[in-house]
Amino acid sequence: MATIDKTQQDAEKMAAALAAVKLVKDGDVVGLGTGSTTTFAIKELGKRVKEGLNITAAASSIRTEALAKSLGIEILDLGSLSKIDISIDGADEFTETLDLVKGGGGALFREKIIASLSKNAIIITDASKKVKKLGAFTVPIEVIPLAYQYVFDQINKLGGKGILRAIEGRTFITDNDNLIIDADFGLIDDPAKLSSDLNQINGLLAHGLFINITSKVIMSEGTDIIIFE
Repeated sequence: MATIDKTQQDAEKMAAALAAVKLVKDGDVVGLGTGSTTTFAIKELGKRVKEGLNITAAASSIRTEALAKSLGIEILDLGSLSKIDISIDGADEFTETLDLVKGGGGALFREKIIASLSKNAIIITDASKKVKKLGAFTVPIEVIPLAYQYVFDQINKLGGKGILRAIEGRTFITDNDNLIIDADFGLIDDPAKLSSDLNQINGLLAHGLFINITSKVIMSEGTDIIIFE
């Protein structure tokens, strides 16, 4: 992963966000992800709504919903939707084949539902997120609390080393009142197989491997916009 300073990284995040927002059309239902990169896109959408853009949106987290509403974006109930026209979200890692690791912000379950509903699932990133192989970033796994130890043991059986996510010494609780295990599988040779194996574990609500869900990745590198699709 490339190392860049925060000012350049924020400039790249902003550039990718602006490129993605240009794809939103009047009347669209827009899925909104969670995280620092997506925040740039949500703020830009808010500006366009004030200028007359007519959209509705579905939010992937409580904090995304609050931000969108504060900017005048109408939020729909995600559970009532059968399709989303376009979604904009970030990623913790991605490859040129559009495999992703997501969930650093803890919203992976709702983000995965939004991406799955989306006709056009757009990921926006700065250049530091592009990797040859997934796995330097741990795979977040949302788990129902009563199944925690079982899921933890199954992750070990798959060769992973899990840690219960805590923030400032307190156990992290998702918007769905669940726990997150951050699982280190090392560099992942076959993300599709690991995704399938994780999907078989009872009590695991969602994992952060996003395989065959993304339509395109819009990456900003320096002053260039590079699109992977």
